[in-house]
Amino acid sequence: MRMLSIVLAALLMAAALTAGCGYTTQSQYRPDVATVTVPMWTRGPNVYRRDLEFDLTEALVKRIELDTPYKVVAKQRADTELRGRINRIEQRVLSRNSDTGRARELEVTFVIEYTWKDLRSGKDLVTRKDFRVAASYIPESPLAEDFSVASGDVVNRLAKRIVETMEADWPQDEGI
Repeated sequence: MRMLSIVLAALLMAAALTAGCGYTTQSQYRPDVATVTVPMWTRGPNVYRRDLEFDLTEALVKRIELDTPYKVVAKQRADTELRGRINRIEQRVLSRNSDTGRARELEVTFVIEYTWKDLRSGKDLVTRKDFRVAASYIPESPLAEDFSVASGDVVNRLAKRIVETMEADWPQDEGI
């Protein structure tokens, strides 16, 4: 009997401690949104790498379907629309081989802008400009990675970060 009361007291104390810590069993996604359309993303006028917009659109659709309760549908049936553009792709040397002077490690950064819009009300739910995500790669042997390795990594990171911004706003606690 004493053990049961100790366990019960511990459970009550744990519940009291976590009550004000932002934990919830509710979905972190907007309950008023069920569907999303994701039209093909575009490239800015100075982005010369081809097909990255296709890769990013595909990664977004997969990430939305995987991580959210939203269903990706055609625009005619959608509650919301996620539209964006790759504005710039930047590349810089992170380190050089001291013997040859050639790049040992390079960083690729995508700079994008996007809007998640409620098609029913016309209201923008999320708008981001100059949203940056980077990844690095090693062009020298023995790894001999190329731009496509880093760009694939950036595309997947972008999809994950964009979908994270589709979560509902956190409620504000009155007592804090």
